Amino acid sequence: MKIKPNLENSSLTRKIFGLDEYLKRKKIDVIEEKPITLYLNSQEIVTMMTINDFPEYLALGYLLNQNMITKTTKIESVEYYADLKTVVVRTKKLTNFEAKLKKKTITSGCAQGTVFGDIMDNLKKFKFKNSFKIKKSWIYDLSKKINLTPSLYLKAGAIHGCVLCVKNKPLIYMEDVGRHNAIDKIAGYMKVKKISPANKIFYTTGRLTSEMVMKSVQMRIPIVISRSGFTAWGVDLARQANLTLIGRAKGKKFFVLSGEHRIE
Repeated sequence: MKIKPNLENSSLTRKIFGLDEYLKRKKIDVIEEKPITLYLNSQEIVTMMTINDFPEYLALGYLLNQNMITKTTKIESVEYYADLKTVVVRTKKLTNFEAKLKKKTITSGCAQGTVFGDIMDNLKKFKFKNSFKIKKSWIYDLSKKINLTPSLYLKAGAIHGCVLCVKNKPLIYMEDVGRHNAIDKIAGYMKVKKISPANKIFYTTGRLTSEMVMKSVQMRIPIVISRSGFTAWGVDLARQANLTLIGRAKGKKFFVLSGEHRIE
């Protein structure tokens, strides 16, 4: 993998004493959760709760998935100020999203995600083509490889993973306290590295909610797999966009609720 969970980064977890089921004192690892405030040029956009391992990718991915910048937007700089807990994205063109910021929906994402009103309008206009296919064996391989990868989830729990894949190979594995943060970091990485979404598969350890479907569509990734379940609205949006939605993928089992024609 180009990026995978970094268990050596001591800033991502903390040792805390507690009591086990026998009321014996024991030390365990817990995930660190930190606020980071995102600015686009001079405008404050949002404060996010995150493990804060890739703040620059998170900032760019959030702005991309909220339609505040595009793949063609010229980025002058992305600067993270650790002492201020702030990341600032500066673009060549001036921006102003005062009106947009007033119309948002708090999503079901862990650590509270957001979706703005114009995202739904864009979603209604887009449909994936049927050309890209996925083999059943890739689903099994990806589930096994990802679940066996050493991760912060296995070390401390209380975290979600999102993985960008090509065929049966995981490429970029991001984790965070919220699914929306993990997928945003992948979106930011894809912009910086100029990675095309055309032949990619997106895997998440979390449930397939409306927000995850919206972000996948925004990123133009046609196939989404999860070891968890679905929400009804997530399924409705996936069918509307002709996105392949595969959930409950564990071992040799999975369930498809949208885009089954892509599975060979």
